[in-house]
Amino acid sequence: MTTEERVREAAVRLFAERGFHGTGIRDLAQAAGLSSATLYHYMGTKEDLLVEIMRTSLTELIGKAEQITGDETDRLVSLVKMHVRAHAEKPRETAVVDGEMRALTGEGREEIVALRDRYEHFWQDAIDDGVRARKLTVADPSVARLALLEMCSGVSRWYSPAGPVDLSDLTIQYAAMALGMLGASR
Repeated sequence: MTTEERVREAAVRLFAERGFHGTGIRDLAQAAGLSSATLYHYMGTKEDLLVEIMRTSLTELIGKAEQITGDETDRLVSLVKMHVRAHAEKPRETAVVDGEMRALTGEGREEIVALRDRYEHFWQDAIDDGVRARKLTVADPSVARLALLEMCSGVSRWYSPAGPVDLSDLTIQYAAMALGMLGASR
């Protein structure tokens, strides 16, 4: 593992456990096995490191969302399955992305908010298209998008590969719940 990877891994773990503001530079350096002075060589500022973690995760989600095709409900099902899988497989990283937006400032915040909005746009389009096609029945599509994302993101807080539910089965269950929430026509 490279030094950059050790620094990133330590940051993801500490930011997920303690939060961005609860993690000091000394904590990061110690967790990565570096001196505080050496740490800056590999990360810039602590906020730069947070932005990089968020950028990488959101860019990966966007890349996967861009590959999704099909009709409205097919796209929605694929988005749900992909999002649940990402949150189950990378719970710390996704917890940082989902929970530390408030720690960002300036250009870093603008960049990450734009990426988040771009990702959520895939969800909104699928829901809006489903409502227009009368395949989904939703009073407020924007609230539906936020509720679905929150539901699917929550997997990062409780899922365990050692638990009783297989991840593939879980993604199917979540997709069915999403369709039910949105009043999908059968």
